[in-house]
Amino acid sequence: MRLETTVLLIVDVQNGFITSDTEHVIAGIAELADKWQSEGGHVLFSRYFNYTGSEFERLINWRKLYAAPDTDLAEQLKPYGGREEEAVFDKRGYSAVTEEFLRQVHRHGWTDIVVCGIDTELCVLTTAFDAFDAGLTPWVVTDMSASTGGPRAHNAGLLVMARGIGEQQLVTVSQLFDVILDRNSKF
Repeated sequence: MRLETTVLLIVDVQNGFITSDTEHVIAGIAELADKWQSEGGHVLFSRYFNYTGSEFERLINWRKLYAAPDTDLAEQLKPYGGREEEAVFDKRGYSAVTEEFLRQVHRHGWTDIVVCGIDTELCVLTTAFDAFDAGLTPWVVTDMSASTGGPRAHNAGLLVMARGIGEQQLVTVSQLFDVILDRNSKF
């Protein structure tokens, strides 16, 4: 993996998803975004917006994240969302691999996507699987992802991703910088 062909995608780290089960990753994700950008890497953020009549309402009776402040990025991440055009994009489903995201992938020539965020077993997992299906190489930062469903849901997501995209694609933040990135990169 090389920095110039890799994008860091931070999935749904929004006020409405910050709970006692997820707040522990916020500072680490902010540090990761800072280091990534300071080395010249691209960082993108997805934000989920619910809407009246959504599948989330109809099928699971989930009625949250319709508007600010719930839909806003976590305060610690806001400095990293405005450094490049189109750094923050909105979505209405689980996956952050949207048409808008794929346009940016093709425009920049990215081949690898480093994914972290909230919820491990839902949006992070779906994003990693959709990246895989789109021909990208997904890397999931396990210790920079969390679930509003707690550790059990987080671990379930990691188990399924290990099977679906490959166990070697699940890394910690220290492995990302110490092992995964090419030694010839700026890291």
